Amino acid sequence: MFLEKVWGKTGSKIYGPTAGEDYQDNQLRFSLFCLAALEAPRVLSLDSSKGFSGPYGEDVVFVANDWHTALLPCYLKSLYQSRGIFMNAKVAFCIHNIAYQGRFAFSDFSLLNLPDRFKSSFDFMDGYDKPVKGRKLNWLKAGILESHMVFTVSPYYAQELVSGVEKGVELDSYIRKTGITGITNGMDVQEWNPATDKYTSIKYDITLFRSPMQSHY
Repeated sequence: MFLEKVWGKTGSKIYGPTAGEDYQDNQLRFSLFCLAALEAPRVLSLDSSKGFSGPYGEDVVFVANDWHTALLPCYLKSLYQSRGIFMNAKVAFCIHNIAYQGRFAFSDFSLLNLPDRFKSSFDFMDGYDKPVKGRKLNWLKAGILESHMVFTVSPYYAQELVSGVEKGVELDSYIRKTGITGITNGMDVQEWNPATDKYTSIKYDITLFRSPMQSHY
């Protein structure tokens, strides 16, 4: 049911049949995704290094990304830590694009299998009529409030998100409350060096390029 949205049976459309329209089962699908992410380090045999094979165990950090994973810290607290499991685990929540927040009808809270104490973290009011008018669930808001750390993809974007209602898309006040860290995107310059990359058929470096002003036609 989850993977059919991914592997082409719906034309590789993951979120909805058309732009701006959600699949009716999105909340169920992504809640299952969050539960699977929590189970994985406890049960899967994962090769993390030479000489090690087996489950990671419970002392892990979950890196959750955007609204689709926002239930992860909620389930961590309600389903695991309440039973003495994952007591040292933490969730770092990364915002890639704050415009996408996972807003749903507030009456759908019962679908999430969470205690009522989490309602306030999801509770959200806006002036839009979609998916319903007025009071809504906001998954991204809950992810921000329930995670142990909030970060984003650059220091500049972190400043943007707390600069006001417009740039923070109505979540700026909650981000100011929790704090946010901007981490610059980067890469391994040795592995991804075009002058030596074994997967690049033509090697090049900065000396092979000239500015338009230096070009002659």
